[in-house]
Amino acid sequence: MKDTPWDSFQLFLHVARLGGLTGASASSGLSPATIGRRMLDLEQELGRGLFSRSQTGYRLTPDGQALLDHLQEMEAAARKVESWRKAGSVGATVRIAAGTWIAWLLTENFSAVRKPGDSFAISLTIGETRANLSYRESDIGIRAFEPEESNLAARLLGEVAYAVYARRNASDLDERWVAVGEEDAISNYLRWPHRNAAGRIAATVNRPRSLAELVRAGAGRAVLPCFVGDLDPELQRIGAELPELRHRQWIVMNNEDRHRPEIRTVADRMTKLLKSYGDLFAGKRPSRS
Repeated sequence: MKDTPWDSFQLFLHVARLGGLTGASASSGLSPATIGRRMLDLEQELGRGLFSRSQTGYRLTPDGQALLDHLQEMEAAARKVESWRKAGSVGATVRIAAGTWIAWLLTENFSAVRKPGDSFAISLTIGETRANLSYRESDIGIRAFEPEESNLAARLLGEVAYAVYARRNASDLDERWVAVGEEDAISNYLRWPHRNAAGRIAATVNRPRSLAELVRAGAGRAVLPCFVGDLDPELQRIGAELPELRHRQWIVMNNEDRHRPEIRTVADRMTKLLKSYGDLFAGKRPSRS
């Protein structure tokens, strides 16, 4: 075990947490084939089977779960040391993990999150995978469900609604669709077109942000959060809200860190900002003059 490089354990963590090679590939930048080979090498080095492999993904064996627990304890200890170091220093960084569209809203209103006189910096990680705060990979995260982990604290922000959008006043509101490719469709709303309009998808992209751009260009219709589509004057909602996609939204922090002044400050500002958009998040359209 002493000869096993640490990056092999990091890859193991990606696979274990994301349930397979595709998610681990997206988060690590390595190909699924490379990660699969590295996991076989790791099992051989340790002399233990870590995964039960199937077409639906990688499931941890008892030995795999034991290794995950050990590595997470090591991560937690390292994060505690780093948090202790930062708590006593000037120029701390508050790490925020958010999905594509919340990150867009935060960047559009960045002055409400970090003010000129603040001594801390902001690090924003953008992605559709679940924010992992239990082991301090981030300080503040946005989740679509209340956390079950006992060491996390959560604030309910409200509900998020989704609908189908097309280019405003388009002359050909046909059944063409644009979507995020299936391998990158992690969130429920990204999977919706593949379940309901699979034969009518004219174009796919690998990031949700490009969906709105394609809809503006008239490439087709797409499912978007209502607070995104309703704020865009070039888009119009097609039909009613998709109620099966509606979900609650939470701001989440680690219990031990949430009282650090810089984290508390940013969390309070984010809460105020996101709650001010509560009606739009819930699908209540803004009035247009």
